Amino acid sequence: MNVDIAHIRASSPSGPRFDSTLSKPQRDEFSNLILLCTVHHKTVDGKGWERYPVDLLEQWKEEREAGSLDQLGGLSGLTEEKLSLMLAQAQSELLDRVSPALDAFAETAPDLAALLRTLTDELADPRVHGFGISEDVAVLLNNSAWRLSGLEDNAMLLARAANKLGNLGDDARLLADATSNLGGLADLARILEGAARRVQQAADRMGPY
Repeated sequence: MNVDIAHIRASSPSGPRFDSTLSKPQRDEFSNLILLCTVHHKTVDGKGWERYPVDLLEQWKEEREAGSLDQLGGLSGLTEEKLSLMLAQAQSELLDRVSPALDAFAETAPDLAALLRTLTDELADPRVHGFGISEDVAVLLNNSAWRLSGLEDNAMLLARAANKLGNLGDDARLLADATSNLGGLADLARILEGAARRVQQAADRMGPY
């Protein structure tokens, strides 16, 4: 619920991604608006906004509103006050659906149901936790997400490597023993090389038969 109304194409000429071909009413239509948390709103519209072009924001909007575009497309005049009322109504409807489920759950797990009911009551009261999460927490989550962005692709590689190296402990001991046994091989090679050289020199002195 910690959201702002952001323009995909800026509302004013000085804003990011401004499109002069759109009229003011068109720039304020729901099709040009996206709901972002406060942190990402500042990121998308702040310094380096070029990294967030129109097609990327429209992709975000499409993914987030998948299945509901027809119903949402007709919205107009979406103000902060109207958005707050819509969010409050949605939360109230969610809690209304959760409450009967907790009543049924209480028959088999009363202690856990009581705990869940306490949590839902606290979430429903903004005086306890406020709305949404703090900006500092959102920034930390965002930074962590960027740093772990490649983890999904690398996870399978790491898993396969771990399986292949599962017996490395046993193999390492074998290699250590082999290395120890071959420790004198270099000296032996030099001895053999010297002996071969002396044999060759002797053969050269004797000449052909």
